[in-house]
Amino acid sequence: MLHVLAVLAAAVLFGTTGTSQALGPEGTTPLSIGVVRMVIGGTGLAVIAFLLAARHARRRPADAAPPPRLGIRPLALMVLTGACISIYQPLFFLGTSLNGVAVGTVVALGSAPILAGLLEWGLTRRMPSVTWMGATALATIGVVLLGFGGEAGSTGGTDPLGLLGSVGAGASFAVIANAQRRLLDEGWDPFTVVGAMGASSALICAFAVPFVDLSWLGTPSGVSMALWLGLATISVAYVLFTWGLSGLTAATAATLTLGEPLTASILGIVVLGERLSALAIVGLVVLGAGLALLAWGSRAPRDPMPYAVEA
Repeated sequence: MLHVLAVLAAAVLFGTTGTSQALGPEGTTPLSIGVVRMVIGGTGLAVIAFLLAARHARRRPADAAPPPRLGIRPLALMVLTGACISIYQPLFFLGTSLNGVAVGTVVALGSAPILAGLLEWGLTRRMPSVTWMGATALATIGVVLLGFGGEAGSTGGTDPLGLLGSVGAGASFAVIANAQRRLLDEGWDPFTVVGAMGASSALICAFAVPFVDLSWLGTPSGVSMALWLGLATISVAYVLFTWGLSGLTAATAATLTLGEPLTASILGIVVLGERLSALAIVGLVVLGAGLALLAWGSRAPRDPMPYAVEA
């Protein structure tokens, strides 16, 4: 149950992103916010995670199995997670810019658990549980209703390129979840895995810094927003997520992160004064039911035996 709560806490932190941006200074762009978020957050994530990994190594029992050796394959998987979290940002904001925050967000997050489950099934030849299927169906229906319900009185269609960007963002998250799951099953320390993701993502995004306007960082509100988005929604959130993933399947963890649109919607209503339609309110209820079902079904311990990707 603690693993479920850790992933849900990460989802809540993820869900504060939109509100933080809305309360931030003028002059920001999705690209500049995304780059700063990843440089700060990825660096903080690497520092925190590697310190915790070193602490785990010192406490390793003398008779414990030796840690896995760093080779090309595990290094490639670690860099892959950093690349995926980096490209998630522009893909996600492409979807929200063309189709709006509601539709873009729910398509990205709604596609992530489906793609994660399908990818895990394809790699491991193991079908997701019946509970996962039911909970994912409920949660996905909820986010679809929430997205297409939107704000009261709103109208609009969906742009194909925007949909492609949102689905691409969901696919990026699905790859992260499965790649980290594989590394953990091979015996890698969870904090080593997430620290490598943070370090590689920060390095990748650092190359984009000279090409974006960061003048908004000269304001107190800009600094506050950047620190919150980086340290809270990346550094802390992904440490929680990766630790939680160590006790859950990738599909279950990805479904639990659907708590992000639930949190974002509640903050939008309470903090930003947004008005949701009746359809969107129904979506919130259905989404909450899906998360509750998944939390209940996740009480059983996960099979500790590693599963083989190659068949």
